[in-house]
Amino acid sequence: MSKVKFYRGQQLPLEMHKVRIIQKLTLLPIEQRREALETAGFNTFLLQNADVFLDMLTDSGVNAMSQDQQAAMLMADDAYAGSATYTRLHDKLVEIFGMEYFLPAHQGRAAENIISQTMIRPGTLIPMNYHFTTTKQHITVNGGEVVELIRPEGLEVTSDHPFKGNFDVEALRDLIAERGAEAISHVRMEAGTNLIGGQPFSLENLREVSETCREHSLPLVLDASLLADNLHFIKTREEACKDMSIREITRAMADLVDVLYFSARKLGFGRGGGICIRDEETYKKMRGYVPMFEGFLTYGGMSVREMEAITVGLDETMDEDMINQGPQFIEFMVSELDRRNIPVITPAGGLGAHVDAMRFVDHIPQEQYPAGALAAALYLVSGVRGMERGTMSEQRDAEGNEPLADMELVRLAMPRRVFTLSQVNYVIDRLDWLYQNRRMIGGMEWEEEPEILRFFYGRMRPKQDWVTPLMAKFREDFGDSL
Repeated sequence: MSKVKFYRGQQLPLEMHKVRIIQKLTLLPIEQRREALETAGFNTFLLQNADVFLDMLTDSGVNAMSQDQQAAMLMADDAYAGSATYTRLHDKLVEIFGMEYFLPAHQGRAAENIISQTMIRPGTLIPMNYHFTTTKQHITVNGGEVVELIRPEGLEVTSDHPFKGNFDVEALRDLIAERGAEAISHVRMEAGTNLIGGQPFSLENLREVSETCREHSLPLVLDASLLADNLHFIKTREEACKDMSIREITRAMADLVDVLYFSARKLGFGRGGGICIRDEETYKKMRGYVPMFEGFLTYGGMSVREMEAITVGLDETMDEDMINQGPQFIEFMVSELDRRNIPVITPAGGLGAHVDAMRFVDHIPQEQYPAGALAAALYLVSGVRGMERGTMSEQRDAEGNEPLADMELVRLAMPRRVFTLSQVNYVIDRLDWLYQNRRMIGGMEWEEEPEILRFFYGRMRPKQDWVTPLMAKFREDFGDSL
């Protein structure tokens, strides 16, 4: 977005695009929202999209495509082998990241599966700045152990630190000294720490991690799914990078890592993913898993039409005016919530605004899933679907014990180029009302608890009926309003 000063002094993000295709939305009455919530087992993942007004569950696969992406989809070459579509995508990735080898996959977690099966040795450690749900599952299933080495400020809820996703490099060096480099299969960096507020790391921090890895011959793997947001923050917050172009920052990051993987449902505004690899030996180790699990090497389970769109989307990611819309909308939302004293993660990160349920509903014990309860309550009073990012999103250990999450967040994702400012203001308004009535919200318990990735499809229920009085208060204050 260009810097525009408003005559009356308002500080509003200005979209550098116009809307040409729309999708009609429906806002159900609160009584119908309660029925939908009960049918979904109070898990926002199980809500039907037809019952959702604003879907802020995720930014994965729901970003708006540009006219150029739509046009490119008509040019797809659907040849099973030797596809020109694959060549165009491969060449664009080489141009941007400078890595010669590319393996396509149907999405980011498929890439994680291939990386984990190839690189992890049973009993080895995988240090990282912070885990993601599917990443941790793939690592543990393959016998590895996640070691989180984020800087201490990364777990501070309110802060003005610009790079809360930074890796604790000293802790990494201490781990290598204590356990030896042979105990580590690889080191992982996540561009935009998803579970703790979409917080970025700096280019300087990545350089320090890379130097440590190369000193000890350890492969460095970058999860670049949220790279676009991280690029924006490096450009705007890191003094040494302010005169660099987005392309230059991207190449500088890529040059520091050995393997780079991504979900194109986030990076590239399409539905797919892949792995970029620096050396041929690693490529050949991973190559066989693509036809085994994904599809042939020229599509990897992706639609060729989506691949054409991703190629254009990756090019658009190098345009600062295209990638800053999401972070600036998020910053606006976070600033407005903070101004109303509504607890939210600061500074604003990428991906979405993250409401701090630990403070929002501080009367709910963490064992009763406060973030899950808040996500359910928000849908009830607004029709807005957010995502629980807390203890529900963790998994029990081998003995069945419940690990409590470092943070209890409700993520309100901001898909790129999707929502209007009036819609964002509606969410702020309903959160404001809910915060004034937060003591009415109660805890949750499992009704059906799956063993693996339970937050996706497990079912919850309130520990006591807090839904009925909250609805009554809504009707008292809003009357017949939706």
